[in-house]
Amino acid sequence: METISLTMPMMVVLGLLLFTVVLFVSEVVRIDFAAILVMVLLGLLSQVPGLGSLADVSRLFDGLASNAVVSIIAVMIIGAGLDKTGMMSSVAALILKRGGKSEARVVPIVSGTVGLISSFMQNVGAAALFLPVVSRISVRTEIPLGRLLMPMGFCAILGGTMTMVGSSPLILLNDLILTANRALPDAQQMETFGLFSVTPVGLALVITGILYFMLLGRWILPGEQVDGDATSGRSVKEYLKSIYGLKTDIFEISILAGHSWEGKTFDDLMQRYHVYIIGSAYQGKTWFAPVIQTEITTPCRLALLGREKNIRDMVDDAGFLLHPDLDVFAEMCAPTRSGIAEMVIPPGSAVIGKCAHDLVFRKTYGASLLAIHRGEETMSLVATDQHEPTQVGEVPFLAGDTLVIHCTWDALTRLTQDRNFVVVTTEFPREELRPTKVGWAVLFFVIALGLILFTDLRLSLCLLTGAAGMILTGVIDIDEAYQAISWSTVFLLASLIPLGHAVQTTGTAAWIAQEILRLLDGWPVWSLQAGLAVLSTVFTLIMSNVGATVLLVPLAVSIALAAGGDPAIFALTVAISTSNSFLIPTHQVNALIMGPAGYRVTDFIKSGGIMTILFLAVSLAMMNLVF
Repeated sequence: METISLTMPMMVVLGLLLFTVVLFVSEVVRIDFAAILVMVLLGLLSQVPGLGSLADVSRLFDGLASNAVVSIIAVMIIGAGLDKTGMMSSVAALILKRGGKSEARVVPIVSGTVGLISSFMQNVGAAALFLPVVSRISVRTEIPLGRLLMPMGFCAILGGTMTMVGSSPLILLNDLILTANRALPDAQQMETFGLFSVTPVGLALVITGILYFMLLGRWILPGEQVDGDATSGRSVKEYLKSIYGLKTDIFEISILAGHSWEGKTFDDLMQRYHVYIIGSAYQGKTWFAPVIQTEITTPCRLALLGREKNIRDMVDDAGFLLHPDLDVFAEMCAPTRSGIAEMVIPPGSAVIGKCAHDLVFRKTYGASLLAIHRGEETMSLVATDQHEPTQVGEVPFLAGDTLVIHCTWDALTRLTQDRNFVVVTTEFPREELRPTKVGWAVLFFVIALGLILFTDLRLSLCLLTGAAGMILTGVIDIDEAYQAISWSTVFLLASLIPLGHAVQTTGTAAWIAQEILRLLDGWPVWSLQAGLAVLSTVFTLIMSNVGATVLLVPLAVSIALAAGGDPAIFALTVAISTSNSFLIPTHQVNALIMGPAGYRVTDFIKSGGIMTILFLAVSLAMMNLVF
């Protein structure tokens, strides 16, 4: 093998790599801007005489149009489209039904599901699709997003090692083996790997990842909640208590078949026990803010808002069944779907002098009136420490009254257009769900997935086909598509791509490989394999995993043949180890989850350091055990 000498362009690239790591770790500037800064420096340095090989300035910004970056843009749009139909909320509700509000149960369900999905599609695609699901789960369970996204992201990366189509390096591996075979005698020809040949290795890695976060998550994951929207991110209980002194929460009860309350109205129940009925369910149908004159038909379920003591006294007195957690109404009452809002009655409003019962308030506005704040007084059906219960539905409205309501965000959006009210709650999710478009969303998602699995089209084209189809059929409009894209993620990845090219084209990567392998010369076969795994891990942190695989697989084959090892297993070691990318957010999945969870580079170093070592140990052990 020809000896590679260190050149001035190589030294400059090594300096840029060190500078990048320092910027990432110190976070002197935002990490996406740090990547842009490094790209600019690379372009400027390439104009210095003697350093022209660093980068082709005419192609310096090609990363913005690269297959990987365009794929991420497309999958974000597809994920937003699926979320617009309410599908992701349904998935979140299903996970919550199985996992409850326990982090110890939610993490393995989410991580295992994403790991399985990423074994058949690009791991960044699986992570992007589940990002809105995990966000909704975080809001409902009050588990900080940072404690959910990293396990999901890491398992998405690990899941890519479960099949030969789960990650780009494994997809390339068989082609690289066939290319290497052309230069080998018949006795040394390598067999290619089948679709599920690596499944035992990948499965062991995914299980390791899940166990890692279940056992050590409380110490290695950040515990702070990222700042969110004001009203929309606060629970009903917290909001009403802090602003109006109403000590309430939402509860779910069942009224069993043939109960003595059958035939009485919701209003009767509310007035007797001083609670609000904010939702009802009967024969599989659910109603938000049901009309209070509705008669009770059993068996049914009700969502009640009131003081816990009142609710428990009511259950004991009437013989209702109190559920420990929200079940049927979990999705309806999630802060991402509904919450507390305030609106003021302006002078000249047509509702002045009328009460909620006169207006059939719930039916007309799709909201439950909880309280009227007038001057220094708060009138509510639920008693406060200062005030007795008030039949708030019978109180005539006056100009200047502040109405406290519980409603869906869709209903609140409509109320902002009603001139009889001035909605003062401004920070709430203004999302318009389009459940009627779910068929189109699923169709184009399946089309995109089918093109990925069964054609040779570029990944970006396959995913853009699905994204364009969703926009064309109105699942999501073009402005919403732009808003769905995390541009900080896009520029972070696009700006690092030129540096990865420079590492490879200047020969820096080959020189690093040469020097490390020179240190391992004469070592036992198993240590050479371990050294290759470590080398692949380092390379995938500073360049693309595809570039690292293309560069190192031929070296791995040569080393295995010289040392008497199995060249196919050495090649597989490289292809699997290039997925060992947890230390810094240069991997596409890590870059994707960094912004939403508010992670710092040090969070990845802390959690990813141990994961990197576990990955090396488990993958090497399983490869030698299986093969």
